[in-house]
Amino acid sequence: MTGIGRGGLRPGCPVCSAPRAGFFLAVEGRDYWRCGTCLATFLDAAQLPDAATELTHYRWHQNDPADAGYRAFLDRLVAPLRQRLSAGARGLDYGCGPGPALAAMLREAGHPMAVYDPFFAPDAAVLEERYDFVTCTEAIEHFHRPAREFARLDRLLRPGGWLGLMTEFQSGDQRFAGWHYRRDPTHVVFYREDSLRYLATRAGWHCEIPRRNVALLRKPG
Repeated sequence: MTGIGRGGLRPGCPVCSAPRAGFFLAVEGRDYWRCGTCLATFLDAAQLPDAATELTHYRWHQNDPADAGYRAFLDRLVAPLRQRLSAGARGLDYGCGPGPALAAMLREAGHPMAVYDPFFAPDAAVLEERYDFVTCTEAIEHFHRPAREFARLDRLLRPGGWLGLMTEFQSGDQRFAGWHYRRDPTHVVFYREDSLRYLATRAGWHCEIPRRNVALLRKPG
């Protein structure tokens, strides 16, 4: 994707690779584009935060595995995912952050877990293996190159495996400018339910939305 502002060329979509997105909104010095194919909204590439800015912000996150409130939040994904997993299914928490609470919860439920995060758990060896399921909670909105990341997630999954995603879905455009999720400087792409359904359908995957802001995608067996 070429990051060119409002007056220049229209960028391609970093999520589905559609050739030209439309300009959506300028707010607080940031330019956002909208894909007419997958309906994702994304920040202009020229304005993406650098790694140092991202790391500084992530270090403020309070992701304590012992925090009951945080565990309840993550259980919005864990509970419906566990209903679909076989006993002992092996998983990877992709983008685990500084406190891999979700991996701890799934280990407690009997699932061997690996973790990966480019800042906090950067062991690339785990990316050479394949898993029965992959979780990616509050991470896909940070992807600078979503299409490449989704292709990697596909490669990490065995046939028939589950991909569990959690992100706050975008709804009405009228609230986008003041939306707390947009105002996080490390959130650079925003998905609607239809965005994830589109990606799943295009790849021949099955997609379920078991509850708000949670998507479960199953790779063909």
